Amino acid sequence: MTRAGFVALIGEPNAGKSTLLNRMVGAKVSIVTHKVQTTRARIRGVAMEGDAQIVFVDTPGLFTPRRRLDRAMVAAAWGGAADADIVVLLVEAHRGVTDGVVRILEGLQGIGKDRPVALAINKIDRVKSEALLALTKDLNERYPFVKTFLISAERGHGVQDLREWLAGELPESPWLYPEDQIADLPMRMIAAEMTREKLTLRLHQELPYQLTVETENWEERKDGSARIDQVIYVIRDGHKGIVLGNKGETIKAVGQAARAEMEEFLGRKVHLFLQVKVRSGWLDEAERYSEMGLDFKDGNA
Repeated sequence: MTRAGFVALIGEPNAGKSTLLNRMVGAKVSIVTHKVQTTRARIRGVAMEGDAQIVFVDTPGLFTPRRRLDRAMVAAAWGGAADADIVVLLVEAHRGVTDGVVRILEGLQGIGKDRPVALAINKIDRVKSEALLALTKDLNERYPFVKTFLISAERGHGVQDLREWLAGELPESPWLYPEDQIADLPMRMIAAEMTREKLTLRLHQELPYQLTVETENWEERKDGSARIDQVIYVIRDGHKGIVLGNKGETIKAVGQAARAEMEEFLGRKVHLFLQVKVRSGWLDEAERYSEMGLDFKDGNA
């Protein structure tokens, strides 16, 4: 007997969803930065636990949307939760019950009727045990969670317990993916996400949400290496200079860091070529949303 199904990880931006997904899967399939809102698409990572195959849907963080892209991301997050067999709400221990968490709990009233919703309190190493117990009690009084887990996604504490519980709760089913497939995103998109992570880390506050990365070409070479051509789209000329940096230093450093990560992920040599192009309206182009796994129509006000 095998089990298989979808698990949606939801929560506020920066709650640790991407870190937990990567820890569960055992490979880096979702970008992790100190920035909020770095996960744009519903990335599915596949984890094996005994005879069960857990397909994780790492949703964008739930927040109050202002722009079209924001609205499309929030719609994708709730869509991922509504499509899942099990939902796991991540709450940061040290932030507690914020206004954002209250809004998510309200949203769960609708979708939680048809599927089990578990609570995972993350970053437990940042608070004392008394505060942790109080937060656990408070959240369970606000919503009837079927199970509560105290975890540290970054350090791995409690993660195996959560994984084993999820495996036992999934419906009986044939496996949905080949056993060795860790993500259903094409490698072109994973490579683009790796480059976008390096840009986000390098540029800090300057323009992380106003750029996107696309893999334009992927060429398999006879020697086993891969040539990857990517375009970094920015919305105005001034941003192009920021991405390039003084004498091209920034883009060179980004390219080196991204290439090293791609080589580690793929287990072979990568030749990475980056270009920066100005595309002022990319935030309003349906094609860009499709590249990110989002629905352009969901961004309508």
